[in-house]
Amino acid sequence: MTDTLSSAQARRIALAAQGFTRARPSSVTARHVHRVMDRLGVLQIDSVNVFARSHYLPLFSRLGSYDPALLDRVFHSRTTHYVEYMAHEATFIPIEDWPLWRFRMDDFRARWAGPDSWMSSNARTLRWVKDELRERGPLRPADLRADAPRERGTWWDWDDVKLALEHLWRTGDVAISGRKGFERSYALAEQVIPEAVLSQQVPRDEAIRELTRRAARSSGVATQSDLADYHRIRDRAAVSQSISDLVDTGELLPVAVQGWERGGRPLPVWRHREAVLPRRVDAAALLTPFDPVVWFRDRALRAFDLDYRIEIYVPAEKRRYGYYSLPVLVGDRIVARVDLKADRSTSTLQVQSAWWEPQARPFDDVERIAQELVLAASWQGLEHVSVSGWGTASDELHSALSGLAGASVSRHVHAREPVA
Repeated sequence: MTDTLSSAQARRIALAAQGFTRARPSSVTARHVHRVMDRLGVLQIDSVNVFARSHYLPLFSRLGSYDPALLDRVFHSRTTHYVEYMAHEATFIPIEDWPLWRFRMDDFRARWAGPDSWMSSNARTLRWVKDELRERGPLRPADLRADAPRERGTWWDWDDVKLALEHLWRTGDVAISGRKGFERSYALAEQVIPEAVLSQQVPRDEAIRELTRRAARSSGVATQSDLADYHRIRDRAAVSQSISDLVDTGELLPVAVQGWERGGRPLPVWRHREAVLPRRVDAAALLTPFDPVVWFRDRALRAFDLDYRIEIYVPAEKRRYGYYSLPVLVGDRIVARVDLKADRSTSTLQVQSAWWEPQARPFDDVERIAQELVLAASWQGLEHVSVSGWGTASDELHSALSGLAGASVSRHVHAREPVA
């Protein structure tokens, strides 16, 4: 008989799988970072830095305030346990997982093998880049650009050297050896990946089954689409077969979740056998748009009633919630979204807009959100918090912030606020 979960139970299982039932440590160490990575499996990287770059936020969401330099040391050093690859979008992954992605590297290589492809048309540049890396070791694009035999390209307005590096990274010939600031250094894969790892061969079906298993563990409870999206696996037949195999071994358990439907019919759902159902979740957290809790928009809507789109590319006058609004978790609910900006010239965390979500309980939730914003400001080395009047939660949030002992709070006007 298939077990049935309420939507709230499914949310609590999902949040427990993502590490939100653990108490935040008083002091964050590398051990805590590795523990979060063990939960997430991948950590998505993003360049937008209006508040904090995305890959710094999942650790803050789960661990609280920590030194961002710790993340840099753990992920960017030449002796790191991690490397970058397209495991969702661009993400950090454990370096020993490199062989699991050989099928994706092979897919990129096959896609670009045609006589009219960019790689075929630029074989000379690709050979030159690989030769330079072989002779000179890890290099930034700028280190190669001046001497490159190139012509201007059009893709993202990058030149052919950058294009070559990105193509070779996707096919697994090149790996990211670190970053300086946010700029990548590239090297031949054998210069970064240990030989014992690089030489491993994992068949495609085994790799997809293992990634499906990990997605299930990190999700707690999930549909097939949830499991496929976790690592952006487009081969749905392979994911379906992987689920069947994992059910046969007892690692995945079929369940039903109330309200998880499509077209009025219940969706097939599976629970990982190690997933726990906590009695309650007592977390409060700001979530990056690229946190696994919300990065798959169908799941965010289904599980958290969060209809979420990033508005970075929406013209300013058409934005509904703000440039880079962050979902806010309180307990097992997404209760609000806040658009944050770090104004370092005035040492102020600007809450450019604040909005209640359908699952909010404003009277109960607002103080938790206010406390989290003060913590976020402190984490970023900012002394003040300023709240605009734009959004359904802005006035209540400003009042709650003003009531916190020691908080330095002010108001500012946002261009989208209605004129009195």
